[in-house]
Amino acid sequence: MNNDMQAINRRDFLTLTTLASVGLMTAPLWSAGAEKLIKGENKMRTRKLGTLEVSEIGLGCMNMAGNYNPPADRQQSIATIRKAFENGVTFYDTAEVYGPYIDEELVGEALQPFRDQVKIATKFGFAIDGTVGLDSRPERIKRVVEESLKRLRTDRIDLYYQHRVDPNVPIEEVAGTINELIRQGKVLHFGLSEASAKTIRRAHAVQPVSAVQSEYSLWTRNVELNGVLNTCNELGIGFVPWSPVGAGFLTGKYDINTKFDEKSDFRAGFPRFSKEFLPLNMPIIDWLKGYAAKKNATPSQISLAWLMAKSPNIVPIPGTRTQTHLLENLGAQNLHLTNADVQEIETCLSKYPVFGDRMGQAHMSSIDYTI
Repeated sequence: MNNDMQAINRRDFLTLTTLASVGLMTAPLWSAGAEKLIKGENKMRTRKLGTLEVSEIGLGCMNMAGNYNPPADRQQSIATIRKAFENGVTFYDTAEVYGPYIDEELVGEALQPFRDQVKIATKFGFAIDGTVGLDSRPERIKRVVEESLKRLRTDRIDLYYQHRVDPNVPIEEVAGTINELIRQGKVLHFGLSEASAKTIRRAHAVQPVSAVQSEYSLWTRNVELNGVLNTCNELGIGFVPWSPVGAGFLTGKYDINTKFDEKSDFRAGFPRFSKEFLPLNMPIIDWLKGYAAKKNATPSQISLAWLMAKSPNIVPIPGTRTQTHLLENLGAQNLHLTNADVQEIETCLSKYPVFGDRMGQAHMSSIDYTI
């Protein structure tokens, strides 16, 4: 056996034993597909975001550049992205503002060896001036798309989202600019993030929208009530939940003693994670842990499987910086929840109110509330 093969076998063995020791995969789910996950032989099913075909679970790469902790080790992040590809993930999400810029750079480096086999989504729209200011002027979009292409080491962006709706630029102008970029071949599909139903319709009338991205999880279900999901279903637009495991809360790894660093972690300023509200939200995760145990799964897997069971047009993008958590999340594809399961989950969780807003005031100020 050569040294490379020995190293691969050793790495797979260590990953397997680590997962087993911390109990991230319980026996039934583990035996149903974990060996293939570990060896990178898993064939993941695909879904459609409009006409864009992607793996049914994507990888959110934001946290690799920080935001929910200090930035991860670059080589560790690249290894995690490539492990995702080995296990069937073909959909990767980043943005120019993550870092800023460094997340696109590492995603570009990680995916370069198999660029033609994956779909890359990135975003424009923040001013990136030290504030949460927005800037979607056509001239800026045309400039920053070139910069993103260079950082991503590619000649086209598969899905280009407006990161937040800019109230100072009509959405028709934004959509028209993306239409130009699509005709030039620099962008293949148009997306919107945290847009209202009305904005989605206005944009779609100018340039078909392939995907809408908003926060959506078991404890953040605004899009079910504000018309966004219904609009996407009506227009044939795919939906991409970001933070599908509740910014980590739905993993079950946090408790009332958890503290978030104010300098490096956005969650320190999110009301739901505050000292006041986090203890009040713990009954949600306590119930979820119990339900997951009955399904021989983990809370994260239940959270992701619930989203995928809601609609075939939904593609969650859980974020992680480690291969261990990546493989846990991908295990959700082996867990199929029935309509009765979904109803039971929602009925039971309706008994536990969610305390606190999903983001801090500064971040919430950029959400599109147009009705």
